[in-house]
Amino acid sequence: MTKQPNRLWIVVLLLGWTFDILFWGRSVGLNLAIFMTLCLLAGFFLLSAEGLYPAPKSLWLLIPYVFFVVITFLRQEPLTIFLAYTFMFFSIGLFSVTYLGGRWFQYSLLVYLNKFYQLVLSMITRPWNFFVQGQKEQTEHGETKKGFPIRSVLRGLLIAFPVVALFASLLASADLVFDQELTEFLGFFSFGKVIEYISRLVIILLCAYLLAGVFLQAATQSKDEKLLGEDEPVVKRFLGFTESAIVLGSVSFLFLLFVIVQFRYFFGGEVNIGVEGYTYSQYARSGFNELVMVAFFSLLMIIGLSNVTRREKAMQRRVYSGLCVAIVALVMVILVSSYQRLALAIDWHGFSRLRLYPRVFLIWIGLLLVAVVVLETLQCERYFAFAAVLASLGFATSLILLNVDASIVRYNVYRATQGRHFNVPHLASLSPDAVPALADEFLYSSLPDSTREGVGAALLCYLLSYSNGSTDDWLSYNLSVMQADQLLKEVQAQLEGYRVNDRGWPVRVLTPNKVWYPCQE
Repeated sequence: MTKQPNRLWIVVLLLGWTFDILFWGRSVGLNLAIFMTLCLLAGFFLLSAEGLYPAPKSLWLLIPYVFFVVITFLRQEPLTIFLAYTFMFFSIGLFSVTYLGGRWFQYSLLVYLNKFYQLVLSMITRPWNFFVQGQKEQTEHGETKKGFPIRSVLRGLLIAFPVVALFASLLASADLVFDQELTEFLGFFSFGKVIEYISRLVIILLCAYLLAGVFLQAATQSKDEKLLGEDEPVVKRFLGFTESAIVLGSVSFLFLLFVIVQFRYFFGGEVNIGVEGYTYSQYARSGFNELVMVAFFSLLMIIGLSNVTRREKAMQRRVYSGLCVAIVALVMVILVSSYQRLALAIDWHGFSRLRLYPRVFLIWIGLLLVAVVVLETLQCERYFAFAAVLASLGFATSLILLNVDASIVRYNVYRATQGRHFNVPHLASLSPDAVPALADEFLYSSLPDSTREGVGAALLCYLLSYSNGSTDDWLSYNLSVMQADQLLKEVQAQLEGYRVNDRGWPVRVLTPNKVWYPCQE
């Protein structure tokens, strides 16, 4: 950025102005993908102009970035869209802090934290320091070129204002058409408009300032010549092998006892549960969260002890790895128990977001445990954080590909055709992602009349809520919302036999067979 410093300020100000155009008065949709892509291209332009090109390994980060940035205008389910935003910013942020180095896959957890701390700090301080340094260099080199005469312009405006106001009032009195045009023009400068213009200007400048910090960070602090803790550990290994072996052995024994007690339930199902005095649903609900926490804290224990335990001899390393393998094997059995409990809850109550999220999470935390113990055995502890990042990306990607709300609709409608309880208010409270699946079941599936009418009631609830969800503003485009709006218009004619009671709360829908369904749980 040192060759043409003014180029940086021009580009970031244009990006700030673009941000204002894309987002002011609009909801988030396609505009976010457009803006983020423009920022990426602008960064390439600025850095390549300085002869700074990305490390080939850093370019791999653009794959998750592109995937998640596209998802931001394809989905509406809350956790899915939150994860899309999170990993979009994570991917592009990681790309900026490892732009020249490309060693992001070797980062430890401390390096990840340190890098993102540096990025935030650069966004706050580096643009100002860069500006001050540029002014100082101009002074030292004797550059006396005058800048923009701000004070003279302000004095000129102050003098011109009363003169122009006088002539404008006289001309307005002389011509009614001019008076009308002048009144409309001055309407743009009402108090409310002035506050809006000032607010938008502040946002433009703030956006430009923060982006300048990101670009400067990528240009000056992303080489990764030496990573934190690469030569020697940040925290010296202070715990002896014996102490860690006792901890791991004790935990392994405890887990083994739990597995022995649980093992008879893996194949007995409801019969064995009833023998112990628990009902089907009580067993399904009890202990799931605690078992997941056991798996999570086991992961933290293995990683933590691996970083602080001394293992000077080959035998000690083999015994330590063996104990870690034993713990992971037992935790995998515990995760099977957790998965079974969750499956019982799903079988009893049907799908919901809070039952579907952990079902996917259990799979990925199990894979992460296996990856960690493999890395421990191979003495590649530095890649623990990388494995965690991949598992997190896998979890987010799985939810996106699964399409959470559509899956809930399909499974629960299927259960209803089998004579199970059909929770229509729950289906009516999901995001627009659920509407295509509901419309497909309503229009094209051979459902029993009671189930089909329940699906129709849910669609009518969506019609009341999302009929105005679409917008002609293409910058706010979201595929999920647009599809929902179009499908609801298609099925509206077939919902004429339904009636709505909106006098109380929640709003209720009456089906042709005189069954009432509330639109909220």
